[in-house]
Amino acid sequence: MVTAADQNQTSLHIERTIEIAAPIQLAYESLLEQLGPASKMPDGTPLPMKLEAWPGGRWFRDLGEGTGHFWGTVQVIKPPTLIEINGPLFMSYPVMSHMQYRLIEKGEATTLQFLHQAIGNIDPSHAEHVTPGWEYQLGQIKQRAEKSA
Repeated sequence: MVTAADQNQTSLHIERTIEIAAPIQLAYESLLEQLGPASKMPDGTPLPMKLEAWPGGRWFRDLGEGTGHFWGTVQVIKPPTLIEINGPLFMSYPVMSHMQYRLIEKGEATTLQFLHQAIGNIDPSHAEHVTPGWEYQLGQIKQRAEKSA
């Protein structure tokens, strides 16, 4: 017997590489800002996130007064070159994600390699919108770093 849950997508794999015209330290600081207090939705709505930037630290949406959504746990952090986070991210159902931001110094510029992989019963609407969402977030990191350079 096949249920509706069995018909859902069971994996995601998204890879993106962007070039940032800013030194690696500025790109890394912009990444931390985007993962934390500067995060917002593509329509401009604030997305109040907190990142505890140490191994085992939480990454969560902070709605105030002890409410919010757990998105993940910092698995690896090696400033200013690597952050990896594991958890459900924006998906509040049985799913596990691994997200990686790898920064590579290229003189006065930085290459940012992004990877998001997930397994589980992934809602089709999430699967459809996740790529444009990450592209927006990466664009915000690039814009913030280049403005600071």
